[in-house]
Amino acid sequence: MSWLYLGAAVVFEVVVAISAGNAKGFARPGWTIATLVSGAIATYFLSLALLTFDVGVGYAIWTSAAGVGIVVLGALFFGQKLTLNKVLGILLVIGGVVGLQLSGAA
Repeated sequence: MSWLYLGAAVVFEVVVAISAGNAKGFARPGWTIATLVSGAIATYFLSLALLTFDVGVGYAIWTSAAGVGIVVLGALFFGQKLTLNKVLGILLVIGGVVGLQLSGAA
């Protein structure tokens, strides 16, 4: 169940990033509310996941997976370039997350 909680936390963290980008420095109230609410939900699910995961490992997986998701969605839907360096970075992040999981921490 902790993986489901962590997955939900990642999804809502991606929503935080997209909403914050559209909030334009919190000048747009709807996007600002979406940022704050999704941030609270992401933190709630992360806290549930951390009942099982080591804090450092769970947090690292959460931020890494969300970061990769944001880069990929940016390339797919927001016209951001997916360069070779970004792809290599994503592969390094995935390798690090796999390494953390193989450490037996969760």
